[in-house]
Amino acid sequence: MSERFLHYLEKEHARLEAAITEQLARLRPDDLEVARLKKAKLAVRDQIAAWQAEHSRSEVA
Repeated sequence: MSERFLHYLEKEHARLEAAITEQLARLRPDDLEVARLKKAKLAVRDQIAAWQAEHSRSEVA
């Protein structure tokens, strides 16, 4: 994966965080939507961690 993809993942993570915050600020937050957003955010976080692990391995080699 490239640095460009990592940048995209970081922006997507921030977008999801903002969407979660916005949803929770509502008078009646949609619990299913919040759960969906959190799940997506965790998936993006996992992808970022995988990229970082792969990148650190290639620096050592």
